[in-house]
Amino acid sequence: MPGGRLTQPERQQIALGLADGLAYAAIARRLNRPTSTITREVMRNGGPTAYRADLAHHATERRVRRRRRTTSGRADTPPQAHGRDAEAVQEYEETFATVFMQSGLPRMTARTLACLYTTDTGSLSASELVGRLRVSPASVSKAVAFLDSQGLVRRERDERRRERYVVDDDVLYESVMASARATAHLGEIARQGVGVLGRGTPAATRLENIARFVDFVSESIARAAGQAREILHTKLETDRGDAS
Repeated sequence: MPGGRLTQPERQQIALGLADGLAYAAIARRLNRPTSTITREVMRNGGPTAYRADLAHHATERRVRRRRRTTSGRADTPPQAHGRDAEAVQEYEETFATVFMQSGLPRMTARTLACLYTTDTGSLSASELVGRLRVSPASVSKAVAFLDSQGLVRRERDERRRERYVVDDDVLYESVMASARATAHLGEIARQGVGVLGRGTPAATRLENIARFVDFVSESIARAAGQAREILHTKLETDRGDAS
């Protein structure tokens, strides 16, 4: 398989393949490239519905120039833990952040969350986030405040009394449960409108259908999250027992 960066003609072929509804694997076969290469390329540049070949090519050129400046200015960059490829990790974090952006998170918030999830500790201080993301403290502060308000991170103090931001299984569970509660609240408000608009009228019937749908979805989410949490924690405890 050919190596190296994707060319502009290859990106145009990716855009055509996406327009034709082809899967990433099919596009990869057309270009004789690994499927993972196509997946990263598309997700890093807007996703399957927003991918544009010219924009993706220009974005890649900007990233290459930025990396060259970073490398020349930081010759003593420490090696990645566990022998990881620093460039591969950076590209993966960008891909991960793009997925969060597609779910509605602002770019800086998405980058912050992806950075936290890809650390071995699952926690970083504000200064560590500034250093890893190479952005201003104000940008990190704003991103963390939003993540905290949505229940996507947890704050805690370390032994030096520094505030750290944490992502773990409990944070993910609580975030899903918060989403389920918000969805359930929508159902409650919709049901209130039934009495206001008059039961049996077209508008009230529409709201009643919304309420029933939302009730079912929110209950299903909460039940599935509880079951997944129980199974996951049981597995972790079993693994620890086997290890000992």
